[in-house]
Amino acid sequence: MRRNLISRLSTIEPSVATGKAKDLLTAVKGALGIVPNMTKVMVNSPAVLEGYLGLSGALGKGLLDAKTREQLALVTSQENECDYCLSAHTAIGKMVGLTPEEIGEARSGHGKDAHATAALTFARRVLETRGQINNADVAAVREAGYGDGEIAEIIAHVALNVLTNYFNNAAQVDIDFPKVSFAKVG
Repeated sequence: MRRNLISRLSTIEPSVATGKAKDLLTAVKGALGIVPNMTKVMVNSPAVLEGYLGLSGALGKGLLDAKTREQLALVTSQENECDYCLSAHTAIGKMVGLTPEEIGEARSGHGKDAHATAALTFARRVLETRGQINNADVAAVREAGYGDGEIAEIIAHVALNVLTNYFNNAAQVDIDFPKVSFAKVG
């Protein structure tokens, strides 16, 4: 398990990027106002960054609100012990209105109400079972008020965050957000 080592893959700065890599990093800067290190490393393969941006962008226009999406990212990142993603989603979570308490609770799989907790519990079950959930898991999230579209998106958010968690952990991407550690909840 890594703790703040140098990235295993090259970090491509937008100023030296060319072609598709430059176009993608320019789009990231336009959308976010910054170019996070994760995207600078993903762009070693423009296909990887384009795939990540495509799924992330599509889910951002889905049924789940920004707070729920960030809570799902936090619980997934906590379970996968990804300090980069915990750091990024703690910062983004604050920007979308999550309180520090809600951020800590989301990392532990709890929401501010039964509805939010059901989504986080379901996400954890998807992670724990590697997608091999059972009928009771689906029934519980449905009972909390989630429809099939929202359930599909919860699963997709888990998958998206597993991608970024694994990528950042494997590549040892340098954390460029205020640092948060999976070992310390709250």
